Amino acid sequence: MEVLSLTNVNYKNNEDFEYDYPESEEMALIEALTTRLEQELKTAKKEHLSVGEVLLPNGLTRRISQDMFVMGDSEPCGLRGCTLYINFEGEEVKRISKIKCDPTTPTTFELYLTLKQSTAGWNAFLPQFLKKITRGGTVMISPEYGLQKKKLYRSSE
Repeated sequence: MEVLSLTNVNYKNNEDFEYDYPESEEMALIEALTTRLEQELKTAKKEHLSVGEVLLPNGLTRRISQDMFVMGDSEPCGLRGCTLYINFEGEEVKRISKIKCDPTTPTTFELYLTLKQSTAGWNAFLPQFLKKITRGGTVMISPEYGLQKKKLYRSSE
């Protein structure tokens, strides 16, 4: 690593230290969306998956939130116009949740999130009859997911 020295820098002016942080608003929105996703998955676990616990890879909900933010950035109402449908792909595909990002804003686009059951976990090695016995146990979610966007309007682009 090379160290470069700076010369002729005047740090006495306070304006030199004022920064514009548009990312902070973006980060707050992503954090709120991550929290909402986690709450919906907890609710879905109880109502639709009928398992004791669901194991998510570290940072999965945050990555999903970031992808949702990017997909909603080009929309007329942003993420406020989004309705998210969460599907779980295990032995069969089933819808486990629906999130309307802002109930007061008309839906301008839909996102379809598909979470997949991990086949690389410890439970993949269990014989089939043991899997049926432990069905109320643990479901491991894969770090891979699908996120598709469907616009509900026509654009001139």
